[in-house]
Amino acid sequence: MPETFTTTDGATLAYTDSGAGTDGRNVVLVAGYAMPATGWALQADALVAAGHRVIAFDRRSHGASEDTLWGQRVARHGADLRELLVALDLRDAVLVGQSMGASTIWATVDLFGTDRIAGVLTIDQTPKLVNTDDWPHGFYGMTPENSGTFFDDGIPDTGRGARVDAGRAGMVRLVERIGGMPDFRMPNAPETTRLLRDHGQQDWLDVIERLDVPFTMVAGRDSQLWPCSHAEAAVGTNPNGRVVVIEDAGHATNLDQPDAFNEVLLAFLADVPATGRATATGTGNTADGE
Repeated sequence: MPETFTTTDGATLAYTDSGAGTDGRNVVLVAGYAMPATGWALQADALVAAGHRVIAFDRRSHGASEDTLWGQRVARHGADLRELLVALDLRDAVLVGQSMGASTIWATVDLFGTDRIAGVLTIDQTPKLVNTDDWPHGFYGMTPENSGTFFDDGIPDTGRGARVDAGRAGMVRLVERIGGMPDFRMPNAPETTRLLRDHGQQDWLDVIERLDVPFTMVAGRDSQLWPCSHAEAAVGTNPNGRVVVIEDAGHATNLDQPDAFNEVLLAFLADVPATGRATATGTGNTADGE
């Protein structure tokens, strides 16, 4: 059963806490829009087996957490994540976020810095959804002109990339592991429509440019939502960053190719220094599979 804590604005949020390896890391998993924490089961199993402590977090109005009509902004979700780190007294934590979960992590860093964070790994999230002349790596079809209404009916089908398929091997394994389909929220639910709209207006490029801990941006080669080129473009010249593109994977990269992703995740954890503070020596921007 999930445990809970109460945020400073009165929301009751859920998380699971498993594994307690003495030599492992504190790994916090933050799922994407409409996805519950149970969607991380295949990653949690691999992490616990490797000796890590795993905290899988349900953001407000996701999974087992309370539905709230307030606080539905990425910045508040970032504050919620920070309050989870404080509530559990997690230090040198490695944060892993998929899709909007990545934006939540960037919001945490933007607001509070990295004093409790040893490393960051993000999964198929462009840091800027709106396409502009100097940023062609956003959500397919999203422009400054339509950005205000782009998500009014939920997440548009772009007709591109790897199609969502419940029959893919990774999803079949997840369903078998947790005993049924994850408890997805409706993408146009009233509790989170404002959150999705706010998410679409954000630009986290300056946060990534200044990120002072080791980080890896994982992208699905065949993402339905945006080109995988977003990762290399976002890492840019930051010596702490690395890019990994996973083949035959869409936006839900960790579900489409769980074994390949878990290998990347475990290797990243092995490389993160205990203090979390990266140095220019021995780090770099590499694009696996490019």
